[in-house]
Amino acid sequence: MSEPAMSEVVANLNLVRERIAEAAVRSGRAPDAVRLVLVTKTVEPSRILEAVRAGQADLGENKVQEGGRKADALAGEPVRWSMIGHLQSNKVKDVLRFADEVQSLDRRSLATALDKRLQSVGRGLDVLVQVNTSGEASKFGLTPEDVPAFLKDLAAFETLRPKGFMTLATFTPDETEVRRCFRLLRDIRDRARQDAPQGDTLTDLSMGMSGDYQWAIEEGATVVRVGQAVFGPRPLPDSHYWPGAAGTA
Repeated sequence: MSEPAMSEVVANLNLVRERIAEAAVRSGRAPDAVRLVLVTKTVEPSRILEAVRAGQADLGENKVQEGGRKADALAGEPVRWSMIGHLQSNKVKDVLRFADEVQSLDRRSLATALDKRLQSVGRGLDVLVQVNTSGEASKFGLTPEDVPAFLKDLAAFETLRPKGFMTLATFTPDETEVRRCFRLLRDIRDRARQDAPQGDTLTDLSMGMSGDYQWAIEEGATVVRVGQAVFGPRPLPDSHYWPGAAGTA
């Protein structure tokens, strides 16, 4: 009896994994040096489960309500959820019900809200600091100049564990401009590892989505956020799911 055909989701996932490994090797690192966060926005839990059953453990969501529903649907599965979209302070309680990581920490008020809730439930949280490397007013994130002072402020929040940085490059086919954004974040990370209170814990660079993740890896990404390259195009534009940030995750 022949084996059942591989699903499109699993085939695409395997291809993305291969390309991640190849880009890591091109950048002088081990094939498994880059973590894939599979972006699940608009994707039904049944299709997400196909990827999970193929060994995909890291999942990312942009909207708190949608992430909570999917986390409930996949309860019991060996997955780790990351919040990768803009997070409002009044959604902190809800996001902490499912997220093990927040990649979009971009202001002190959010850090305060997260810390207060984390203190009350007695847990910590991995966080990445979002930086606006494109300089576009429509994008969220700290300016590069504001990062050192923000990291000093973060040192006061014992429940928050800063692990590095996240960015969205300019949404353009111009490879030079996209790589400039990635190199800028890498430089910010390298300086922070020398100067920031958190020092060597700031290792992660979350950068690169479906259209540019191989460039991102070649520029030093340790985390890529890929959705459409695995699940296919979404029915609505990214601006519906991640206001203020054009891009293709």
